[in-house]
Amino acid sequence: MKPPTDHSASAFPSEVDFGRDICGDLQAAESREWLVTNGMGGYALGTIAGHQTRCYHGLLVAALQPPLGRTLLVAKLDETARYASQEFALFANRWADGTVAPEGYRNIERFHLEGTTPVWTFALADALLEKRIFMQSGANTTYVLYRLVRASSPVELSIRALADYGDEHCVTVGRTRPMEVTPVERGLKVVAVEGATPFFVLSDSATALPAKDWYRNFDLAAERARGLPDRTDHFFAGEFRATIAPGGSLTMVASTAATPSLNGEAAFVKRQFETGALLDRFFAANNGNAQAPPPAIQQLVLAADQFIAARPLDGAADAKTILAGYPWFSDWGRDTMIALPGLCLATGRPWLARNILRTFSRFVSEGMLPNQFPRAGAAPVYNTVDATLWYFEAVRQYFEATSDIGLLNELYPVLDSIIDAHVRGTRYHIHVDPADGLLYAGEPGVQLTWMDAKVGERVVTPRIGKPVEVNALWLNAAASMARFARAQGRNAARYESLAQSCRTGFAKYWNSEKRFCFDVIDAPGSPNGKDATLRPNQILAVSLPETALTPEQQRAVVDVCARELLTSFGLRSLARNEADYRGRYAGSPEERDAAYHQGTAWGWLLGPFALAHLHVYQNADEAMSFLEPMFGHIKAAGLGTASEIFDGDPPFTPNGCIAQAWTVGETLRAWRTITAARGKEDATRSAIAG
Repeated sequence: MKPPTDHSASAFPSEVDFGRDICGDLQAAESREWLVTNGMGGYALGTIAGHQTRCYHGLLVAALQPPLGRTLLVAKLDETARYASQEFALFANRWADGTVAPEGYRNIERFHLEGTTPVWTFALADALLEKRIFMQSGANTTYVLYRLVRASSPVELSIRALADYGDEHCVTVGRTRPMEVTPVERGLKVVAVEGATPFFVLSDSATALPAKDWYRNFDLAAERARGLPDRTDHFFAGEFRATIAPGGSLTMVASTAATPSLNGEAAFVKRQFETGALLDRFFAANNGNAQAPPPAIQQLVLAADQFIAARPLDGAADAKTILAGYPWFSDWGRDTMIALPGLCLATGRPWLARNILRTFSRFVSEGMLPNQFPRAGAAPVYNTVDATLWYFEAVRQYFEATSDIGLLNELYPVLDSIIDAHVRGTRYHIHVDPADGLLYAGEPGVQLTWMDAKVGERVVTPRIGKPVEVNALWLNAAASMARFARAQGRNAARYESLAQSCRTGFAKYWNSEKRFCFDVIDAPGSPNGKDATLRPNQILAVSLPETALTPEQQRAVVDVCARELLTSFGLRSLARNEADYRGRYAGSPEERDAAYHQGTAWGWLLGPFALAHLHVYQNADEAMSFLEPMFGHIKAAGLGTASEIFDGDPPFTPNGCIAQAWTVGETLRAWRTITAARGKEDATRSAIAG
């Protein structure tokens, strides 16, 4: 496997490459969304077609309090080109009456990704104009770079900057009073209201003309489909006029910085160098694998970096975290620990894993990791039983990959205190039951597992008692602690005893009648205290390294999940024959929450399923085949990345966040593990044949 040597995003052929069949079809073009990020929590997001369908769409959504405080500052640039005595719209807008005007998407000849950078090619008679959007790493700065790659005469551009100043989750109702727009060198300064963070729209060569007007009633179709407010307004802050000669370029910059670099060409080279370095590290980390990764995997490696964000702390200014998903999630403890091995270790960046593990160790409270950092400046929320247990699994995988005894020594007291708290008892009745060695958790009105949806005050899947995956994780946490103790020359007997008690107690989960695991035992309100609904949580009792199930039981779990829960892009959260099954994730927030874990398929579970299948059947090619539909998915919904959820019913329409950390991470981790197993299988076959 030869790594790229030119540090460019063109070192591999992106499969995200569309012509007029997609770009010129409004429905197809608006359902495909591009994303660029800045490593601080800020982002730019939009559709191929160029019009907004979400309140989250914008050219500059700045993280004013990294990684949160995300605020829409510059909504979009509406460009019109004049060439050969003709005018060509390069943008589109849908208005509240349903009208789409103008229809600039009809002028898109091609759309593709260069690394993670979206590139539009507009055909203007015999001219071709390229447009790229990317962000500067570590800054709330977005670049738009135009290149006139073919023309017989110059192209004149008129670019209207539409501004905003609102929470990323909200639509904007334009005020009567305009924003304050002030001419500055090379552009415009915008102050939305008194005390607001100023931001700037600048250009390397365009002339800026201030404006003060509200454009009202943009239609947001995706928000309407989610049962949310679907109209928004934007402020017309000013017009930029420029002429691009054949072979020339123009740079536009949207930034919270007053004096960002306006050299778009140099900024793009730097950005592409960073992208190439990501691929270099990935290739170096996977150099032992016999087969080169497919382009989709390389694209997901680049997508993995989009979730890594700064979370500066006192005494640790370089602290990092993982954002759970774009566009609306913050960093969640559970999602972070599940995604970490794939996003950091599989991509060849163990130092990032180390940083994040240390960052989260600072937030342990009463033996628990935070479930969520809800918004900028707010205190972490500790309503989770499994995030803390996933922390042990993330540390285990990190130590297995690095043998970093230094970090293990540092984290060991924290890990030991977590075990103590769980044995002794902590929030929400989380405690080890001395009668069977299993972990109990829950109380009415609180959702502690990853199946955490609520409709009003009703917890959709309460799962109070002893959930199967929680105790699969508890077994692995205890076993990992025994290994950690031995690695440091400590006495491991206590942890071995906890693990053995859990192994013995785990026999209670086996439903001999249905031949799969109960989802929860000692569950209030369930017959005999056992919840026999068929859910995917039991797959972790097979995919995790320590299992209490017999080989026959493991195979039965994999088989029933394959028959009843498997979709092309993940596992259903509930079997189709269950009374509460909902096959479509749609409607109002209440309707969607009710379906979230009652049939909706989850992309992150595809990785554990493929690994469980590999463990049981020892067939790497077959295990890999389960991941392949996800490789094609990068060309739909969130381009170059992977979605959060999918409908449980065919055709398994993607939904939720367009880019989800644990979906990307688990796909990468599973691919790497299966590829290594395939290499061993090939070596064995060659040895036998030789």
